[in-house]
Amino acid sequence: MDDGNIKRNNPLTQNDCFTLFSRHKDTFDFPLHTHEEYELNLILQASGAKRVVGDHMEQIEDMELVFVGPNLPHGWFTDQCTSKNIHEVTIQFHKDLLDEKFLQKKQLSHLRAMFEKSGCGIKFSRETIERISPRIISLVSKTGFDSVLELLSILHDLSTSRDIRTLCAGSYQHVQISYNSRRIEKVMAYLNKNFNKDVTLAEAAGLASMTQVSFSRFFKTKTGHTFIDTLNEIRLGNATRLLMETSHGIAEIAYLCGFNNISNFNRIFKKRKGCTPKEFREDFSGTRIFI
Repeated sequence: MDDGNIKRNNPLTQNDCFTLFSRHKDTFDFPLHTHEEYELNLILQASGAKRVVGDHMEQIEDMELVFVGPNLPHGWFTDQCTSKNIHEVTIQFHKDLLDEKFLQKKQLSHLRAMFEKSGCGIKFSRETIERISPRIISLVSKTGFDSVLELLSILHDLSTSRDIRTLCAGSYQHVQISYNSRRIEKVMAYLNKNFNKDVTLAEAAGLASMTQVSFSRFFKTKTGHTFIDTLNEIRLGNATRLLMETSHGIAEIAYLCGFNNISNFNRIFKKRKGCTPKEFREDFSGTRIFI
C-alpha cells in the first residue's frame, strides 16, 4: 500500500560532507517526504505553519529548529501562516558523516544520544534557537574545512542544550533508544512485541527479576515515565501508524493495538494528541500527497 510519502532524491553526493539551502519564501510547497540523510531545519517568521514529523503534527511559532533522522517522514505546510518573508535554512548530511565507532567515544556521548533521538524528530527550545540560529545562518558564508568544523561544533552544542523535545512516538518509527540497562531494554523489547496483548506490570517485573514495587521505581528512574504510560505510548505509536496508513475502522485499530475498549482508546488518544483518532486521521489526510 502506498504510504503517501515522497522519497526525495537529494543533491548531496558521497563526496560532500553536507549541503545547505538558505531561502526566503512566502509559502511551503514541498509535500510530506523522506530521505536517507539527517536534516537540521531552521525556520523563522512562519508562525501558524503546520509541521508534520512522523505521527506528530502541530502549528509552529515564529522560530523553530528541528533535527530529523534518516527515513522519517516530515514536512512543513503553510496552513495558517500569513508571513510573506519565511526564512528557511536547511542542512543535510549523510548518515556516515561521523563513523559509528567514532561516535562511541565518550567525548561524543551527547552527540550519539542526539542522533539516536533524531529518529523520532527533535525540537529545540526557543533559548537554544536564539543562541544557535546566528551560527546556522552564517554557516552559508563559510567554506571548506572551516564549514565542516563549524557544523560539527553546532551539532555538538545542540546535543548538550537543554529542553530537547522528541516529536513522534518511538514505536511509530521503531526507534531503539538506549537506556543503559539490559533489564529495561529487555522489557521494552517485550512491550514492543506484545503491545497488542494484555501486558501486566507483574509480567514486566518478572522479566526484570524484580518485585513490582521495585520495578516500578526502577522503570520510572531509567525511562522518565511510568510503566503504564510507556505501554500506552507504544500502543498509540502503532495506532497512529494504522490511522495514517490503513483504512481500518477506529474500533478495529483500538483492538489491534491492545486497548480494551474504544472509549478508553479515544480518551487516552485525545489526552496525548490533543484530538480524537477520527480528527487525527482527517487532519493527516489533508497533508498526504499520493504519487
